[in-house]
Amino acid sequence: MIKNKILIVKGISISTFKLENEDFISLTDIARNKNAEEPKDVVKNWMRSRTTIEFIGLWERLNNPDFKGVEFDSFLFEAGSNSFTLSPTKWIEATNAKGIISKQGNKGGTFAHKDIAFEFASWVSSGFKLYLIKEFQRLKEDENDRLKLEWNLQRTLAKINYRIHTDAIKENLIPKELSKFEINIIYANEADMLNMALFGKTALQWRNENPGTVGNIRDMANIEQLVVLSNLESINAVLINQDLPQPIRLKQLNQVAITQMKSLLENIQIKRLK
Repeated sequence: MIKNKILIVKGISISTFKLENEDFISLTDIARNKNAEEPKDVVKNWMRSRTTIEFIGLWERLNNPDFKGVEFDSFLFEAGSNSFTLSPTKWIEATNAKGIISKQGNKGGTFAHKDIAFEFASWVSSGFKLYLIKEFQRLKEDENDRLKLEWNLQRTLAKINYRIHTDAIKENLIPKELSKFEINIIYANEADMLNMALFGKTALQWRNENPGTVGNIRDMANIEQLVVLSNLESINAVLINQDLPQPIRLKQLNQVAITQMKSLLENIQIKRLK
């Protein structure tokens, strides 16, 4: 069971909740449209009808293998007589019904599966039923949008985690430590210096290695590399203001890139273990 969600229908708050992935709606709240003072009486009057007993009995036969048909037949026989009364609790206890639920407490009341709740709403007011269905559909659309967003996020994270937790790729993600020869080469283009610090190669070197690829070395970078690259740009600006020559800056930035990529990979591994 998950936390209640509220529908606002013609100014009336109607509680809903999920049970085993099925939607249940408060009959008590719906009944307030007919009798705000005694909504319980509205539900009981609805359950006195033979038509109601037939409907909720059929629903149980179709959806509840543990439904007690003998007790149902007894209620159906008595339904419609002046002396017949039936409460939700009595119905549930006698027939082992699952489509109607009685909850106690401040947020309690009588809840029913959406199929039954819509039928009850129609008995209360056909116009009110239409408003209820419209709001319920809006709720489901919001839930579907949220689930799509979560699914896309999980799908993206799964892709990242798969790449990160593959040993061969993980080795490629962590920048290599540049040699003295590579550090001593002056890269007039500051962007290429950052490429060297993080990727270990210039944009031209990457293009020569990937002649048929659309885009450039940074277009092919993953999220982690782009985060580190952004950090390197900020750090490089500080180092330039300190008048440090490019070879020294390259060495420092390369060490920063290695440290940050290792830290980032370790953090994601920890998250995956939770």
